[in-house]
Order: sequence, then structure tokens, then C-alpha cells
Amino acid sequence: MTTRPLLSHRGQTIHIWAPEDKAFWQREGEAIARLNLWISVPALFLAFAIWQVWSVVAVSLPSLGFRYSTNQLFWLAAAPALSGATLRIFYSFMVPLVGGRRWTALSTASLLIPAIGIGFAVQDNTTSYPTMLTLALLCGFGGGNFSSSMANISFFFPKERKGSALGVNAGLGNLGVSVVQFLSPLVVTAGVFGIFAGAPQTVGKGSQIVHVWTQNAAFIWVPWIALAALAAWFGMNDLAEAKASFADQAVIFRRRHNWLMCILYLGTFGSFIGYAAGFPLLIKSQFPTLDALAYAWVGPFVGAAVRPFGGWLADKLGGARVTLWNFVVMAGAVACVLVFLPSGPSHGSFAGFFASFLVLFLTTGIGNGSTFRMIPVIFLNTRLQEVAPSDKEAVQRATREGNTEAAAALGFAAAMGAYGGFFIPKSYGTSISLTGGPEAALYVFIAFYIVCIALTWWHYARRHAAMPC
Repeated sequence: MTTRPLLSHRGQTIHIWAPEDKAFWQREGEAIARLNLWISVPALFLAFAIWQVWSVVAVSLPSLGFRYSTNQLFWLAAAPALSGATLRIFYSFMVPLVGGRRWTALSTASLLIPAIGIGFAVQDNTTSYPTMLTLALLCGFGGGNFSSSMANISFFFPKERKGSALGVNAGLGNLGVSVVQFLSPLVVTAGVFGIFAGAPQTVGKGSQIVHVWTQNAAFIWVPWIALAALAAWFGMNDLAEAKASFADQAVIFRRRHNWLMCILYLGTFGSFIGYAAGFPLLIKSQFPTLDALAYAWVGPFVGAAVRPFGGWLADKLGGARVTLWNFVVMAGAVACVLVFLPSGPSHGSFAGFFASFLVLFLTTGIGNGSTFRMIPVIFLNTRLQEVAPSDKEAVQRATREGNTEAAAALGFAAAMGAYGGFFIPKSYGTSISLTGGPEAALYVFIAFYIVCIALTWWHYARRHAAMPC
């Protein structure tokens, strides 16, 4: 007989949670899981918006009178990914230590610090570069939230629903990247906060002088962050069964599949967040006559929107199969980008360049969903293979341990993957500085995707693979 969860009141700890029990799931588990998911989504959306706000702000700084070099601007776009990826390592283990409700509320509230700081800093073009770089690093709070958010949601859903649930959480959360790039150019054109947001800045636009409120790109998120933090505190749940010490979670560092999936997720999510962070500046550097921000948001939007489909497709066809062919297409898309770049007397083709990047963003989204479906399946199956299926008590224990390890592995893989958000835009900047163009960086990306194809095929996708999934 399934024991009903002991809910003292909404927002408090659930003491018994059994999502693999179909009767429990249908009776009450699904409703609770969905509530936590739909509060988690906007919190993660805001985290991504703050994490990537510099991809927009950095493009605007020269017109505001900030005298930063191209390489310094790429550093500002890349720095949040560096700090966010590092924070994810720690955030990966926080949900079992602190509780999903508590940590979601606290980590969401922390986004207020960089949002408010940037809003004030951009109003003064004498703000020093180290100050700006510090604020960019603080935006890593948003990047760190992804690991804890995904780990938390993974506890709530049964194995056959994890891919879809994680895809929804991550996919709709990832939309914060495209929305910040789409919305920011609009909100900076009007004093939507009146006297509370400060005076406008004067910039030249062709032969015209216009007023902009660049601070709105950061301030626009402040009230929503406060609301999301309150919703998480009062509306989400902590799961007693998700409690685990760091030692219990640290077993993943002895698991070979943890490190393999880190590489694969670096290839999918690292590509998504890296391309998103560097896309506006790359367009600006290669096609300077175009308005980069008018196009840059489309790619991240496509990648984020398709991520739930990637999780669903992996649930239906198998994560390894989807991931394998996804990397093949990614390598081909980068090769197409190389073809359409300006080179020598050729001015390149922006239409071909843009279309190739849309394919890249599409495949990063599908790959994000498929790899994150692979991780919980791998760790749960690893634990279940160690016990006899007839021993129900052992199966329950193995399931609990497998879910705990999977949650830690999801968070840690997310941490490793997020370093792509630093390396890709920084690789562009370095390649342009050394060779005059981004081609060298793109060749490195192709080589890395070939490595990912080989790893996926050998370990997960081929016949008689060690861990088919």
C-alpha cells in the first residue's frame, strides 16, 4: 500500500515521495510535481535573463562612451559564463543539502544584486572596467541556478517522464536568453520607470541624437525576480527523500559515465549558451553594417523552444540515438558557417551565415534535451543493475540512490557544460585578435563535435554498448 505524503501545509516538506508508484503518481504525485515545475520555470527563466544580459549590454557600451576594446567587450560577454559554470559546481549539491524550495527562493533572490548593480553602473560612462567585469561575474548567479533547478525537478518525476519534465524546465527557462536579447532594445527606448530608474543617456544614431535608458535592460527584471522568489518560498516543496549529504552525492566523481556525460553536455548546452553569448558581438564584428540585436535573439529562441521537443524525442527514440545524429548535424552546420563568413574580397553571405546558425541553435536545443534525458536513465539503471528485481526493498533503495546520484550528475554536467558559455565567445575574441577572423575557433568546434560523436556511439549508441540509453 502506498503511504500518502505528509504535507504539513503548502510550501513545507513532503516526507514520503514515490513517483515510480503509478497509483501514488496518478492520485496526487503528478499535481504536486507539476506545481513545483511551473514555479521553477519562471524562476529559471529570470536566472537565464540575468545570466545573459551582458550579451546585450556589452554591444551598447561603445555608443554610450565606454572606451573598451573589442576583446574587453568579448570578456564582458564571456565572464558571466565563467562564474556561472563555477558556481554550478557548488549549486549541484545544494538541493539535497538545503531543500529545493529554500534554495530556489534564495538563489532567485540573489539575482537582484547584479540586476540592480548593472542598472546603476551603465548610467555613468566613467565606471571602471574592473567594476563592469565584477558585475559581469556576479551575473553568474543566474548561471548557477540552472544546476540546482534541474537537480530539484529531477526528484519530482518518474523515470519515463524525466526527459519531458527536464526539457520543459530547461527549455522554457532557456527562453530567458532570447527574451533578454529581444526585449532589451525595446525597453531602453523609453523611461518606463520614470524618475526611479535615473536619467537617460544621449547617443548618436546616424545624424540624429536620441535618448536611451540603458539601465532598463537590467532594471526591467527586478520586480519579476522579487515575485518569483516569493512564489518559490511559499509555493514549492522540499522533499525529505531528496535529502543527502555531500558524501552521498560525491560518489558521482567515481562514475565514468558522469565524466562522459559532462563532455557530451559541454557539446550541447555549452554550445547553446556560448553561441548565444557571442552571437551579437560575432554578427557585429563580421557584418558591421547590420543591427546585431535585431537578429541575435532569434537563435537562442529557437534553441530554447525546441529543447522540450528534444527531451520528448529522446523519451520516444532513445537519448543516445538522438544525441549521436544531433552532433553530426552540428558539425555540418559549423562547416556551413565557415563557408558564409566574409573572407578576403568576399563580403560573405549574412543570409547563409544566419541560416547556418539557426540550424546550430536548433540542434543545441534538441541535444540539450536528449543528453539530459540520458543522465537520469544511466544512473538509475546503474543502481538497479546492482540488485535483484525480485527484492522490492533493494529496488526501492537502489531507485532512491540512483535518483540522488542522477540529480547530482545533472547539476555537475550542467556546471561543466556552462563553461562553453565562456570558451566560445572568448575563442571568437582570441581568434579575431590573432588571425583577424573567427575561423580558427570554428575549426576547433568542429573537431570537438567529432570527438562527441565518437564518444556517444561507442559508449551509448552502438550495438552492445556498455550503457544503452
